[in-house]
Formats: sequence, structure tokens, C-alpha cells
Amino acid sequence: MQNSPVSSLVGEEYEVEVGPVAHGGHCIARTEGGRVLFVRHALPGERIVARVTEGEETSRFLRADAVTVLEASKDRVEAPCPFAGPGKCGGCDWQHAKPGAQRRLKGEVVAEQLLRLAGLTPEEAGWDGTVMPAEGDKLPPGEVPKWRTRVQYAIDDEGRAGLRRHRSHEVEVVDHCMIAAEGVSELGIEKRVWEGMASVEAIAASGSNDRQVILTPRPGARLPLVELDKPVSVMRVDEKDGGVHRVHGRPFVRERADERTYRVGSGGFWQVHPKAAQTLMLAVMQGLTPRKGETALDLYCGVGLFAGALADRVGDQGAVLGVESGKRAVEDARHNLADFPRVRIEQGKVEQVLPRTGITDVDLIVLDPPRAGAGKQTVHHLTTLGARRIAYVACDPAALARDLAYFKERGYRVRTLRVFDLFPMTHHVECVAILEPVKKDA
Repeated sequence: MQNSPVSSLVGEEYEVEVGPVAHGGHCIARTEGGRVLFVRHALPGERIVARVTEGEETSRFLRADAVTVLEASKDRVEAPCPFAGPGKCGGCDWQHAKPGAQRRLKGEVVAEQLLRLAGLTPEEAGWDGTVMPAEGDKLPPGEVPKWRTRVQYAIDDEGRAGLRRHRSHEVEVVDHCMIAAEGVSELGIEKRVWEGMASVEAIAASGSNDRQVILTPRPGARLPLVELDKPVSVMRVDEKDGGVHRVHGRPFVRERADERTYRVGSGGFWQVHPKAAQTLMLAVMQGLTPRKGETALDLYCGVGLFAGALADRVGDQGAVLGVESGKRAVEDARHNLADFPRVRIEQGKVEQVLPRTGITDVDLIVLDPPRAGAGKQTVHHLTTLGARRIAYVACDPAALARDLAYFKERGYRVRTLRVFDLFPMTHHVECVAILEPVKKDA
């Protein structure tokens, strides 16, 4: 006996009242029958018609787009970008919200994640609830900060550049990305045909005039002759090993933070917003207050941003150990910090390298883990090292909250939390939590 086919609800429309914002760039709504919808392009309190984009009769929830706004929020604006909206580019989540409303929504998400996953109120986390814009990003509605210094363009079957649609491999062809930094836009990636390419990543360093493109060819395709509107170095992704190899020009770009120059090789991590590295470095140093002669760990250290700032502040009598899994990033970090004899960079996964070091005590710890967070095992190890302060830099509030709960279990409390809007128009935020051991009663 055959099972009856599951009925797709894609394309079904529901008139709903929009509820609170949720983590991920959407709001929650419920149909009259109680079915949960995760709705994009909506704002809390609106009455809309939502069209289902994903889900079946048996799904726990449905994904949907707001295709008609019946009663608009006072925070709604006309999306400045012609490629933003239902069924279009998936890069921006909040083009339809005023800048102040975007930050307020992000703050609500952070607060909800902290309470649900860590059992912390904003007051208990030492946070006043505000989400701070980066310097220069406070613009009137209708104006968009040009902040994105790295843009990965997807290339369609005809060789045209565009951006992926939300939760899709389909390409929305664009002639301009409004949030792209001027150094990216001036390359003119969207104006030419990229025959045989799967993607073209454009990088415009904010700390120098370095420009770079990274080409990912389709299987068997030959590299094109790259002639763009500005001088640029060219790299390619190898289809066999996924490595990034130089075609011509420098294999790195130069960035600046804390009055130092950092070399960032292809595939190496550097914050995308031009002001992000400096903003986060200052937040971390202000929270840790490093002292001369102290010892510090910089975990998931990338090309050495925080390790360099720490080394500068703990001085010749202090010591810093950085741990990073990426081979190229480790090479860059060692190059960037070569003038600090008391800095050591180890390659490998944090959870594997840390136990091998034999380190049993340390004064300060910085960790800037990937989106999934550090995890219980690593957090538990860190709490055995006796650090007087720990700085946790997080790009995902859910992962941060989960890890803060692990720290809480092991006797560390959040002293302060700061939240920065370093990804305007998207749902992403960056958080810096400063932790310290709970004082035991004498």
C-alpha cells in the first residue's frame, strides 16, 4: 500500500498579523489555524498577505514572503535597492525597515536569544539594550551604507554576475549592489560577461588600495583574461583541492587596525565592514584592560588582529599564544606579528591544540569562534585556566548565548556586553561579551 504524497503548500497565501522578529531575518506570524509562518519582508505589527515559499502539510512551520502589505508599520520604508524584495536577492533582510528600526529589531533578537538560551536578561549581561552603528553608518532612511568590502558574485549560465536568491541556488542578476563598498563597485564586475565561471569574489581592502578578485571556474572551464576598470590582482580556486592560487598580482591584501598593517591572504578572514576590525579591537581591549607582563590567548586568531593588539599592550615581559586552524591565515599571522618575539602562533583546531600546549593558567583570553560557536568542550577547558577576563567576539547571538550558558555553569559571569551593527540591511550583528570569574564568598 503506497503512502499518499505529501501536499506542498508553496504558493498558498494567508492573510496574517505579523508578530515578533525572530533570529534569521524574518518575523513570526500564525495563520487562523495556528500554523507558524516565518515571514520575510515583513515588520512586527503589520497586517500582510504572506505567500508560502517553503513547506508542506506536515511541516512544523512554513517559510513565506510578505507579498502585500495591508497595514504598514511606521518603521517601513520603500526598499532603496531594486533587487530587494520577495523572490529577489537574498543578501539583505531589512531593506524595507528604517535604519533605527533595523538596529532595534536586532537588539530584540539578541535579547531573546540571551534569555532563551542563557537565561540572562540584558541587565544581567551588563547590556543597555542598544545596538551601536559603526562610525559613518547613521544615514537617513533611503540611504544605504556602502560597507561590504568583499562581495561574492554568483555567475549564471549566461556568464552574468548576480547574487543568490534567499535559500536558493538561483542567481538574481544585478547591475549594482548598493551595500558594496566603493572599492568593489569601481571594479565593474557586473558590467562584463564571466563565461565559464561559477563565482567571482571581489575584495577591496579598506586599509590600502589593494583590490583582488578570486575566480571559481566551472569544471573544465578556462580562466578568462581579466580586464577590469581598476588595477586588480587575480586568484583562482582550484577545482581539485579547493585551494586558492595566484594568477597574477599580490596573493594578499593589506588591511589596517590599531595603527598596524595586516597582510590577509586569499581566503583569510578579515572583517567585511571597513570600521569593524578597529571597532571590535577597541571593544575587546577596553573590556580586557591588558596589563604589562600578562599572558594571553587569542583563539581562532585569524591573521592576528587581537593577538597583535594584546602583544602591544602586555609588552616585552608578557606573552601571547594565538591558535588558528587555517594554514594560510597562520602564515599571515606569523608574518604580521614577526616583530613581537613573545607572540607564538599555533596551527590547528582550538579543541585539539589547547590541551597539547600544556598551558594551565593564563591572565586573558580572546575567542572569536566561527558561526557555530566554541562549544561546551572548549568553554569548559577555558574555565580551568583561571583567566581574570575573557573576551568573546560573536557573529551569531544564538551561538554566543549557548556558550555563555556553558561559561555560567563553570563559574564565569558576563561583566559587559556590547552589540554592534556591522552588517547594515542584513539580520547579522556582532557582539563582544566580557566575562570574569564569579567572586566566591570568603
